[in-house]
Amino acid sequence: MKSYIEERAVEIAKYIIDNNATVRQTAKQFGISKSTVHKDVTERLSQVNPTLAREARKVLDVNKSERHIRGGLATREKYLHQHVTS
Repeated sequence: MKSYIEERAVEIAKYIIDNNATVRQTAKQFGISKSTVHKDVTERLSQVNPTLAREARKVLDVNKSERHIRGGLATREKYLHQHVTS
C-alpha cells in the first residue's frame, strides 16, 4: 500500500474520532467518496494501526446504530417546516 494512502487512513480515523463524525461528513471533509472512507477505516487502517482502527470503528458503529433516528428527525423537521411556510 502506498504511504499517502496509509497517511490518509490515519488522518481519516483521527478526524472521525475527534469530531464524532459520520462517514458522509468525513467524505465531504476530505473530498473523497463514502466508499473510500469506509474502506480506509475498515480494511486499510487495520493493517497500519489496528488500535486506531478499532476506535474509529466504535464511533462509526454508534453513528450507524443512530442513523435511522437522525433520518426520522430530519424528515419530521422537513414536514414541520413545510406546513409552517405553506
